[in-house]
Amino acid sequence: MADRACSEHAGYLETGLMRIALHPSAEVGTRVGLILLAEHSLVALGLYGGIGGLGSNRRTMKISALSGFDVFVTDDPDPVPLVAIAAEDGLSCVVAGSIPPAVAARFTAAGRTLLVGADLKGIAATLAAHEAARMEGSVDVNAAWTIPGKALRRGTGVGFPEPVGARWGVKVNGGIEVPVGGSWAAAAATVSSVTNGVRSERLVGVADQRDHLAAIALAAGAIVVASGGYPRGVHTPADNAEAYLSAALTAGLGVAAYQT
Repeated sequence: MADRACSEHAGYLETGLMRIALHPSAEVGTRVGLILLAEHSLVALGLYGGIGGLGSNRRTMKISALSGFDVFVTDDPDPVPLVAIAAEDGLSCVVAGSIPPAVAARFTAAGRTLLVGADLKGIAATLAAHEAARMEGSVDVNAAWTIPGKALRRGTGVGFPEPVGARWGVKVNGGIEVPVGGSWAAAAATVSSVTNGVRSERLVGVADQRDHLAAIALAAGAIVVASGGYPRGVHTPADNAEAYLSAALTAGLGVAAYQT
């Protein structure tokens, strides 16, 4: 089964047509499906279990097996069992979180792509990578993103676009996590550089409804992977920042920028 799926996967990449299998476990997954259905190059969206709500389009179909599809994407908070099935069947895969190394290694061995971190943190890191590549001289980069939680009264200050605005966050591996209550979420990157003794700073960020941003993050990853934008192996969105942000912008991501 894996050999057959691998052969079909390569064929679809050559033609530019996308056949994506989706497991929507919640509202985010349903929104991912709606974003993918707006892609003209999508010829089939296979619904692999999960919740309903996407069955009225002629390109959607309920499936009980993954063969015949080239990319698998899910919003499931515990995606490891599903990702293991995708790896066994020879599909590339896109998830919001991380995947254990033993499972991730199967994608490299099979010549497929596993994109992890397609979430708000991934958007922040991609904004940072994209902006840093545009600047000259010594560059300093900081990425920040929101997580659900009670707002902090102290910590590391972060500026997001409104309506999230200025917040306190905590430094973690890869940037700054900022707890935010309610339905809003945000991601931002601050990139500063010094050229010929002159310092400049640029802030880029996004703020929107949490489920909407989460869906864009996953859908953009699926589109870029299905288009061959990441080589085989394990990657994060920032490994091809230009392609990922282009897909996210097309999917409805609105980016605000401020420069000093």
